[in-house]
Amino acid sequence: MDLAFIPSPSTGVVHLGPIPLRGYAFCIIIGVFVGVWLGNKRWIQRGGRSGTVADIAVWAVPFGLVGGRLYHVITTYEPYFGKGGHPLNAFKVWEGGLGIWGAVALGAVGAWIGCRRRGIPLPAYMDALAPGLALGQAIGRWGNWFNQELYGRATDLPWALKISDDPSVGRIGGTYHPTFLYESLWCIGVALLVIWADKRFKLGHGRAFALYVASYCAGRAWIEYMRVDEAHHILGLRLNVWTALIGLVLSILYIVVSAKKVPGREEVVEPEAQDAVTDGTDKDTEDPKAAERAGEKGFKGAGTAKGAGTAKAAGSGKESVANGAAKLTKDAGTGSRSGGSRSGKES
Repeated sequence: MDLAFIPSPSTGVVHLGPIPLRGYAFCIIIGVFVGVWLGNKRWIQRGGRSGTVADIAVWAVPFGLVGGRLYHVITTYEPYFGKGGHPLNAFKVWEGGLGIWGAVALGAVGAWIGCRRRGIPLPAYMDALAPGLALGQAIGRWGNWFNQELYGRATDLPWALKISDDPSVGRIGGTYHPTFLYESLWCIGVALLVIWADKRFKLGHGRAFALYVASYCAGRAWIEYMRVDEAHHILGLRLNVWTALIGLVLSILYIVVSAKKVPGREEVVEPEAQDAVTDGTDKDTEDPKAAERAGEKGFKGAGTAKGAGTAKAAGSGKESVANGAAKLTKDAGTGSRSGGSRSGKES
């Protein structure tokens, strides 16, 4: 008898009148918003403008959704184009089936288009976005919980996931490893790792993003190995395990090679923002300490000018008093001599 387990939702959709509200879609949407929010904060810290990350995400997100769906349909084509398959079901994204590899790959193409239009280096943008991507994935994985999919092998551990029986989709009820939860927690750890490493080592030129890919792939490899859903195998390993291993190796190579060729971090990530800060017209990217220092400098300058003006005025006043005293003395002397002459003549 199972004493403890994680229950699954009885349904993944709630109808608000004729409008279906799907848990899978909500998780994806919330993940996107959180990823853009965190990416925007990091972009501003790097010297970019607020809102630039969201503007480019308008290109990246649709491309990512299409790429994720394409990867899933291509690597799991049987339900759509195999014997007895339904090709139109390939468009039913809300039923689940988004491959993160295709989402990141084609999403990067969309980001490249957006960055090119704004004159922004793509590696710097991806570095700022990397932890947000991991955090967005952590939230998005809960969509699999709503759909009761992508679980691992059977287990009786206290944190086992309870899956209901559904013969229509070939699902056998029982308790299984909650691989969606494992991956969600792993992605949170990836986000924290990238934030720490970026702050500690000042990663630039795409290396923070490469660290995200490497660390995610390392976790995805062992989590994927635990899954029991249908998948293509190569040399005894699931296709996604090979994809994770290849991604891990390539991202590590990129970090090593790029660190030698272009060490350090980009000084300017958004030229327009830099120009606006220089002109003092962009409040979103202006350095508060720089503004404070400028204010102190202006105050001191004004004080110096005021002091100089006061000293000058005081000096002028003293000079006027001295001149007046000299003139008075001269007049007094003249008056004395004139008065003496008159006295002698009168006496």
